[in-house]
Amino acid sequence: MSNSDGLFTDGNDAFTPKVSSIPLSDVDTRAAGQGSIGDLVSDATAQMSTLIRGEIELAKTELAQEAKKGAIGGGMFAVAGVVALYSSFFFFFFLAEVLNIWLDRWAAYLIVFLLMVVIAAVVAFIGYKKVKKIGAPKQTIDSVQKLKTLVPGQAEKNLDASSRQGLLT
Repeated sequence: MSNSDGLFTDGNDAFTPKVSSIPLSDVDTRAAGQGSIGDLVSDATAQMSTLIRGEIELAKTELAQEAKKGAIGGGMFAVAGVVALYSSFFFFFFLAEVLNIWLDRWAAYLIVFLLMVVIAAVVAFIGYKKVKKIGAPKQTIDSVQKLKTLVPGQAEKNLDASSRQGLLT
């Protein structure tokens, strides 16, 4: 399948997370009563395959957007580490020396060390909150849930399976 179909990316850097369409063929391409059972099964298989490829593309699009949010959270961790390492070095020595006026030197440096640990924990927590905002691909999940109604009898089977699952847990 070529890249012009919109189903695959060629791996270059110009990837834009976008699903332009799901290319389904017309269901009623044969006159009533003209298709054999084999033709109908073949058409249904081809259409399900195309639909599943479309769902995969939708998932890729949503996950690409969520990956950007994760990269921002990861960048926050990196920035926090660089700032804590370079900009605070001399400040914390200064602070320890000021505390040395009232306390023993070892106690002053211990207090400064504990302060540095607290600051690092706060910045890491902010980064964690940013990463935690990454969500599930909601549109794909909703779309797949709707697929259950396409196959007759599947909704009842899924309900039976979920009720059995509920009994097992």
